[in-house]
Amino acid sequence: MLLRSLNPLAVAAGADIPDAVTIDGVTLSRSDLLGAATSVAERIARAERVAVLARPTVTTVLAVLGCLLAGVTVVPVPPDSGSAELAHILRDSGAQAWLGAAPDGTDLPVVPVRVHARSWHTYPEPDPATTAFILYTSGTTGPPKGVVLSRGAIAAGLDALADAWSWTPGDVLVHGLPLFHVHGLILGVLGPLRVGSPLVHTGKPTPQAYAAARGTLYFGVPTVWSRITEDPDAAKRLAHARLLVSGSAPLPVPVFERLRELTGHAPVERYGMSETMITLSTRADGERRPGWVGTPVAGVRTRLRDEVGADVPHDGESIGGLQVSGPMLFDGYLDRPDATAASWTDDGWFRTGDVAVIDPAGWHRIVGRESVDLIKSGGYRVGAGEIETALLGHPAVAEAAVVGLPDADLGQRIVAYVVLRETPAEPVEERLIAHVADQLSVHKRPREIRVVDALPRNAMGKVQKKLLH
Repeated sequence: MLLRSLNPLAVAAGADIPDAVTIDGVTLSRSDLLGAATSVAERIARAERVAVLARPTVTTVLAVLGCLLAGVTVVPVPPDSGSAELAHILRDSGAQAWLGAAPDGTDLPVVPVRVHARSWHTYPEPDPATTAFILYTSGTTGPPKGVVLSRGAIAAGLDALADAWSWTPGDVLVHGLPLFHVHGLILGVLGPLRVGSPLVHTGKPTPQAYAAARGTLYFGVPTVWSRITEDPDAAKRLAHARLLVSGSAPLPVPVFERLRELTGHAPVERYGMSETMITLSTRADGERRPGWVGTPVAGVRTRLRDEVGADVPHDGESIGGLQVSGPMLFDGYLDRPDATAASWTDDGWFRTGDVAVIDPAGWHRIVGRESVDLIKSGGYRVGAGEIETALLGHPAVAEAAVVGLPDADLGQRIVAYVVLRETPAEPVEERLIAHVADQLSVHKRPREIRVVDALPRNAMGKVQKKLLH
């Protein structure tokens, strides 16, 4: 059963969880969730796909759970979608209605979600191959593609994380992440409902909100953890936690170290995509290295390949394209057979599009996206991530993003965009270039430093390097 902790037999036997989900100022017990979500399921059981405007509310949670109980596919829609993106998602997904809240001016019918309605009808568990979600990617290379995720893939992914993180019903998960991605919705809502641990969603992931919640397990993206380290009082109040988990983008090493200093916890880092869910993670009972995302979770295999498909050695230094296989991978891109075929190798491995290094012990370090983070400069293959880490180690630098821009002589010129902590008394560009050359090889130094007020980021805190040029 995907929503294992919502087993009707357990609820009927009185094994309730009074604070199963707290979100938007409302707390629902396990009995409340099952009764209200079953009421939703009764209204949409004959549908095939419905859209859910994924605001951080009880309505969103009940809409998603109702669909999962009834075997109806959920299309989570970012609440800040522009008109063109919204129209594309609805048209491409074939969503038949809005479930719960809907944007103004919609042409689709709207099915309300009644928070206080209850039903105790039971539904047979859908086949694990049934599509649970169609999640839309960020669309960096054209319109967003629909990622088709099955119930079985989600169950396998969550169970692998429960194993890696020693996640049990005794935990309390706290996060304030958006509910239209794998991180906030599948890991952050379905995870606790599968494990049986309470969830506290803070609305926004502010340092004050995280500090006020008495959780054992905290999820955040690097921007969240960076802001928490800038509020030492809030950070120190997380000392009671069991695990602090960071994902969705690389966690800068200085933030890792500062978080450990303030909270007493070395954060767990992990790696995944909409298409794969989480495939790599450091473990609750294992080593944690700044800048590394650990080893494959249960059921996952990984390998590195170069541009011609040859093996790349696992020596901790050589960079290659990361390919993965495992039971939590997606079923393909909706109605995009060509894109689906192009993402898989002939022998059944998924091409992540990321580049990485693997050390002899199987530890992985993600260099970044092959399209923007693997820089070929002067005959060298350089990872943007290690240059960013070096820059972030300089006391003047608050944020950094490194890209390769076209260069007639070098092929690509290494250019770093940096946000400074304060306005310097004199130019710092040459000092930062020298700092990187001293920390790394000389050929990895930026040829140019561009000081900016802010880096462009998406809703999950990822830097949008395509906008840097």
